Amino acid sequence: MSKELKVWIEGAIIAALAMALSFIPTSIGVSFSISLGVIPMTIFSLRRGWKAGVMAGLLWGLLHFPTGRVDYLSVIQVLIEYPIAFTFGGFAGVYAAKVRQATLAGDYKKGRRYILAGAFTGGLARYFWHFVAGVVFWGSYAMWGFSPVLYSLVMNGVSGLATIAVAVVVSLLIYQKSPELFIPKEVRRAHQLQNSH
Repeated sequence: MSKELKVWIEGAIIAALAMALSFIPTSIGVSFSISLGVIPMTIFSLRRGWKAGVMAGLLWGLLHFPTGRVDYLSVIQVLIEYPIAFTFGGFAGVYAAKVRQATLAGDYKKGRRYILAGAFTGGLARYFWHFVAGVVFWGSYAMWGFSPVLYSLVMNGVSGLATIAVAVVVSLLIYQKSPELFIPKEVRRAHQLQNSH
């Protein structure tokens, strides 16, 4: 099996797992929820890089359609909040190489910092698009006399930060127990061969 195919299969499994975790109820009221699917998506992106991360994120966004988990106001709003927003979540993977280098060098403190940075990058990139959709499409539903911008910033900001916090905590716990999970097997093998000479 080629490396690319292996990454695709792994990404599809992660997207399905992320979608399954989305069915666990975490909503409070109409606007606050924690997106648990971000946990496997962040780990996968940090393991395989941003290109694989955005493809898995896109697949996760598209899986909302056949599973009936789409809040529909308009075609543009749906495109922004599902395929686009979830794709951008994969940008946690921009720190994949740095996590890999730090881990292989045994610098776990630095590795943890890069995991933190990656989780924030992916979370902020995704929730930026939810914020945009909140202003443009959901603004007329703003409560408490808030402007659409402030309402979207508060609602998406609280959900986004809570989701990022959960992704950070779980990713760091997994990294502490199994740092090798963040490094693909073929990379570990190549590193061991290089060091054995």
